[in-house]
Amino acid sequence: MVCSCEENGSVCRWVGFSNIRADGDSLSDMGSMHIQMFLVKYMRAWFYGAGIARSSEGIVLNQRKFALELILETGLSAAKPIDTPLEQHLKLTSYEYDQKFLPDAKDDLLTDPSVFRRMVGRLLYLTMTRPDISFTVQILSQHMQTPKQSHLEAALKVIRYVKKELALGLFMSAKSTKELIAFCDLDLASCAVNRKSVSGYCIKMGDSLLSWKSKKQNTIARSSAEAEYRSMAGAVAELVWLTGLLKKLDDEAKISALLYCDNKSALQIAANPMYHERTKHIEIDCHFIREKIQSGLIITKYIPTGEQLVDVMMKGLGRLYHEKLLSKLCLKDIHKMPTWGGVLRFKLVYRRKLS
Repeated sequence: MVCSCEENGSVCRWVGFSNIRADGDSLSDMGSMHIQMFLVKYMRAWFYGAGIARSSEGIVLNQRKFALELILETGLSAAKPIDTPLEQHLKLTSYEYDQKFLPDAKDDLLTDPSVFRRMVGRLLYLTMTRPDISFTVQILSQHMQTPKQSHLEAALKVIRYVKKELALGLFMSAKSTKELIAFCDLDLASCAVNRKSVSGYCIKMGDSLLSWKSKKQNTIARSSAEAEYRSMAGAVAELVWLTGLLKKLDDEAKISALLYCDNKSALQIAANPMYHERTKHIEIDCHFIREKIQSGLIITKYIPTGEQLVDVMMKGLGRLYHEKLLSKLCLKDIHKMPTWGGVLRFKLVYRRKLS
């Protein structure tokens, strides 16, 4: 990590050393400023620092500079921004699927698939601070082998969506409590190719978003309860890991975890140990979740479908619903916030260049 101190703050950037070989003695003899300038000059292609905005309310992490570079690289500087990363009810299919079931579809393979692959790779990096595009990027990453023209158009639309709010990023509140709140959900049989379900979860500590995931399930679910329960198992596993991590950081901390689910059948399976007929094929997940509930580590609660925060990582949504969920996830764009608590008190500590 390279650090530099200034009167109005500090700048920290993470730098990878895997491709650099230098003599330790000669490097240690250099002054700190020379080391810093050496790293910036010769390792510019390997690091992309995240922008940090700070106030008494908390900090915002964003990748505005990286998003700008992506827009310039794809030639979308003059393109019109769009409101959502994925059209509602849009289903992207593979080239093999089209050959079998849609032979008349005019959707040709890309002549140079490396352009699409590089674009998706950069979007994957952008999801570190942009969970709102994680579902769309997850879909696009499944078509890296034989990308079609429709896949490229979908990727370009994601970039146009990013252009709408370049500085949108994660908000880490200074008033977070020691309570983990998780939301899990699924989109049943949403994959048009093999009818597998897409599950996802997001975990918050107070107002701060800590972890999120959007993934197509490994097996085909025979019922919504089964698919939802597998989604719950993934969220519980992440809660267990985060709880262990927080307790290592603070031995005396009392961490509680609350898991919200909008499927009453899945909640009944978790609470009722005599639900044998419908749970025999998911017995391992049942015992795992039930063990955590009985130990008091996890508390499950029902939440209406319209209040599921994780829906933004599960499917294409309309503009109003999409923006509503983004506000509840506490994603902030500091360049569109005129005030915060009456007075704009942010101190930007991110510096683009070192002169």
